[in-house]
Amino acid sequence: MSKEKRERRCYGGATMEDSRGSVATEDGEVAVLEDGRGSGAVRIVDFKSKKKKRRGVYRVKMLWIMRLSWFFFPAMVMVVFSPSLHSFPPAEPIRSSNLRFSSQITAVDSLNRLAFRKATAFRNAEECSSNDRKILGKTDVCDPSLVHVAITLDDEYLRGSIAAVHSILQHSLCPENIFFHFLVSETNLETLVRSTFPQLKFKVYYFDPEIVRSLISTSVKQALEQPLNYAKNYLADLLETCVRRVIYLDSDLVVVDDIWKLWSTSLGGKTIGASEYCHANFSKYFTASFWSDNRFSGTFAGRSPCYFNTGVMVMDLEKWRRFGYTKRIERWMQIQKSGRIYELGSLPPFLLAFAGHVAAIEHRWNQHGLGGDNVRGSCRDLHAGPVSLLHWSGSGKPWLRLDSEQSCPLDSLWAPYDLYEHLP
Repeated sequence: MSKEKRERRCYGGATMEDSRGSVATEDGEVAVLEDGRGSGAVRIVDFKSKKKKRRGVYRVKMLWIMRLSWFFFPAMVMVVFSPSLHSFPPAEPIRSSNLRFSSQITAVDSLNRLAFRKATAFRNAEECSSNDRKILGKTDVCDPSLVHVAITLDDEYLRGSIAAVHSILQHSLCPENIFFHFLVSETNLETLVRSTFPQLKFKVYYFDPEIVRSLISTSVKQALEQPLNYAKNYLADLLETCVRRVIYLDSDLVVVDDIWKLWSTSLGGKTIGASEYCHANFSKYFTASFWSDNRFSGTFAGRSPCYFNTGVMVMDLEKWRRFGYTKRIERWMQIQKSGRIYELGSLPPFLLAFAGHVAAIEHRWNQHGLGGDNVRGSCRDLHAGPVSLLHWSGSGKPWLRLDSEQSCPLDSLWAPYDLYEHLP
């Protein structure tokens, strides 16, 4: 299709009114087990009656016990063997420890407090490539025509993740050609996602927090220490090997352009692409001890390192696997544990591995910093230039500020994509 036609269609999708669906009423595949106590009437027995009558009562009791045992036995088998009552199994490359049943109960309780409206169904334009398999059945994750997008899901940022997905679908010319890869740790959110986006093509991947928990060091903000923040380091291991490229997105952003444009960005032989900001003071991301030790600072010798934000990245997973970047990042995290060389969460290891070797992506694809700094979360303005993606990096999140009625002007640009249903 022509570029002019694609440009014209990507802004001609659903309107703000279209995005307001009805309240989701689909419960998904949820199993509820009842213990049966109190379900039958208690028969009153006269213990002064004849011995024959007592034997009859005994037989009645045994009959009830046998009936109840036939109920409890299948129920226990269902609890033990039903996959729907267990946490997501880990992806093959990353083995997980067994989660305790109490954590599953916590996840269910948390889900009961979350409700989202069902999004309007988004369909491909006539110009989009399609075949019978996509129209009539489930699309294979290895289909080469798909655009792959990876986002984390957790209770704290779920509202932002849902809004991000909604914005992508609303502005895409070919929304049915997008496949979402959701990374989760301790909660089962598949049913909620399915009820909010019934036609969505997606898969959920379990990321074991124990993989990185021992590697994480303290940061300037506790939220930056959450294990799921490091899941992007393991995308090449978690996703199927047939997935050669993926767009990684943070949960605190909305896309206001056709994501296919970002997907088709040339990486020029580089492993990752991101928006670089070379005017930023690069030295502040590392400690004085780092810069004074040539073993560490020499890492950037022969490179022209610039700061880049890891919340929006195009990743060549084939090259990532070939050059073992997961192990490289882990080694820097191990060095950080033995002697502090940086202060800011999951970003510095990425800078150490890639700064100076990043394919530059237009700044329009990461208008970041809208959440203010990592402490105060103050209001900020947009950077100069066109906008394709709004990113509330920093401590101020639009859904929290809107709910507290202390929002910033740009938070109103996030609100149309919010599908959260405020429960009475």
